[in-house]
Order: sequence, then C-alpha cells, then structure tokens
Amino acid sequence: MADRRRVLILNRIEQEAIDIIRAASDQLEVVDASDLARAEREGDSAVTPELDAQLAQADVIYALKLPDRLLERSPRLKWLQTISTGVDRIMIPELCRSDVTVTNMSGIHELTIAEFVLMLMLMFVKQAPRSFYQQIEGRWKWFPVDILAGKTIGIVGLGRIGREVARVSQFFDLKVIATRRSAGIGEVEENVDLLLPLAQLHELLSVSDFVVLALPLTDESRGLIGQDELAVMKPSARLINVARGAIIDEPALIRALQEGRIAGAGLDVYLEEPLPPDSPLRRMQNVIFSPHVSGDIAAYDVGAARLFAENLGRFLAGEPLLNIVDKSLGY
Repeated sequence: MADRRRVLILNRIEQEAIDIIRAASDQLEVVDASDLARAEREGDSAVTPELDAQLAQADVIYALKLPDRLLERSPRLKWLQTISTGVDRIMIPELCRSDVTVTNMSGIHELTIAEFVLMLMLMFVKQAPRSFYQQIEGRWKWFPVDILAGKTIGIVGLGRIGREVARVSQFFDLKVIATRRSAGIGEVEENVDLLLPLAQLHELLSVSDFVVLALPLTDESRGLIGQDELAVMKPSARLINVARGAIIDEPALIRALQEGRIAGAGLDVYLEEPLPPDSPLRRMQNVIFSPHVSGDIAAYDVGAARLFAENLGRFLAGEPLLNIVDKSLGY
C-alpha cells in the first residue's frame, strides 16, 4: 500500500466514473472524499480534520471546486486534474506559482457545445422564441423565417471548441471568420474562410451575423466584449456566449439589447450564476437563455473519468500528460 499513488476525488461523481478511475491501475489508491469536501464548503468545520488527513496524503486530486488552502493542506500534491475545461475558477495565485501540474478536460465538450451553438443559430433564424411566446400567450400570427446558408459566423477563440463550431458551420454553408490569439498574417485553418489575430476583433464583429464567444476567461479576455465592440456589430447580429460570462460587459450588453443596437443574444453563461431573478436578461424576448448547460451531457462523468484514467496511465508511466494548462496563459 505504501508505494501506491493516492488519488483523491473531491467532487461527487457517478459510481461508474469512480469505478473507471479505480480500474486505471492497481498502483493507485483512489479515495472518494467528495462528501467531506462538500460538507466543509457548506460550513461544517467538524469534517475538516478528516479532510485534512486525506489531503495530506494526496498525490493527485480530481476536482472541480477546490478546498481552501489546498496547497498548504496537500504537501504531496503533484498533479491537479480539473473536471472542467475552463480553469479560471481554480487558478489561484499560489497554484500558479507552484510546481503542481494542472490539466483540464479539453476534448469532451466540443461536439455538444458546437451542437448547442448550431441550435441557437437555428432558433434565431427560424424565430423559435417568437413561436414559444405565441404558444404561451395563446396567439396565432404568421411571420417569416430566414435561413442560415450564406450568413457569416464570427468565432472568437479558435481552440478545440471553436474549431468544432467552425466544422459544423460549414455543413450549413456559413462563411466562417475566426480569431485566434496567436494567428499570424496569412495563416489558414481548416473550415475557416478567414483567420484573424485577436487584435483584429472589430473586423470580425463588423461583418458577422452571429458572433460566437469560445475563448477561455483570462485577464486578457475579461470584459473583451464591451460597449465599443457591441457598437461595431451589425444591428441584425446576434451574440452567442458559450464561454464565460465575464468575457462580456453585461450591463453594456443589456443596454445594446434594450436599445436594439444588436438583434439578440444566446447566453449560456453569465457574470453571476445563477443569473439573479431581477436580471433584465431573463425577460427579454430577443434573448435565448439557458442555465450553463451547453457543455453538459448525461454521460459527462463517465467521459471525464475515461480521460482522467488515460492521464493516470501516463502519469504512472512518466509520460507527458494530456491537456496540461499553461499557467501563464490561463488555459
């Protein structure tokens, strides 16, 4: 037992997922401490000594939410595997400064998020919200609908999710423009008609019928879409956010929607989650609202566990891990 690596699970996941992680290797001791971690987060200090004992022995932690003073309480920790793709919520300064390797779940969200973006675009061009409101209000009034073909989608952030959005957009004959932070002049990308550096964001915004945010939340991207960016968008354009709420200046977006400066927004993420009951976004007929579900599927725990199990095999073999997060970039 002494030479086995201790893996500590700190978020509640399905038993099938735990079994997949335990089956990764007989060199592992996998401990589910999710109930302890949740109890401590909810203010039950009585569990802290037991959780401290578990953290003190952890070589690897599998978590979405981190306990307070994680590194102080986990002196043996070598690797943190987060259960999400975005790492903005866990990249505390002490973790960034440490030697602990951080990996994310990039690779299991792309298709479901791309399909979600496609759904939102189709709902807008087919005026689905208008139909919903007519059904609720008991009305029957004809209205015209539009098509996606020939329209321009601007994808802000051409990572794995952005590339999948670009791929599915091609099937609907959309023109695809995208920005990537590191894009060079004249660089090309599969399924993208025009690739621009992020410095040319306004060019993308000015010509797009749909603007899709698919980039991580970092110091650089926080508040990226503000009053000036919304002002250069077409009045007929729709903004879709499946990334992080803080990338948008939310009050500026609300004003733009109220004043008709853009046609609508499809929002799955918000500055504050859950979205406050008094937020105007909840009641706008030009907003399609969803509660941060674009990346979630019923089999998420199992898919995430399989990726983690593959990474555990690499860890034990001394091989490079998948999805290592660049702490200096935040993704």
